Amino acid sequence: MLVIDIQLVPGGFDPMKRTIGTLRIGNISDLSDISDYSIVGLEAANPLTNTPPRIAECVLEGHDRRQSVWRLLKAAADRIEEADCVPL
Repeated sequence: MLVIDIQLVPGGFDPMKRTIGTLRIGNISDLSDISDYSIVGLEAANPLTNTPPRIAECVLEGHDRRQSVWRLLKAAADRIEEADCVPL
């Protein structure tokens, strides 16, 4: 499983950093060359967009594992962006 934490560090001041999002990407197809992934995205409340904390879940199907991790991250981010979010 890949776990990506997105942290906001205001002005680069480390003591003020906080996690504003987390993406969990888990292979659900026994590490096949062409794999499917379970994706869970958690997002903190955002006062700029007036959204509450929320979660979204989806599946990325048919991803070629022989690509860069950045390709997987992009595909997962694109897919979770399309998923329905549920307020927490």
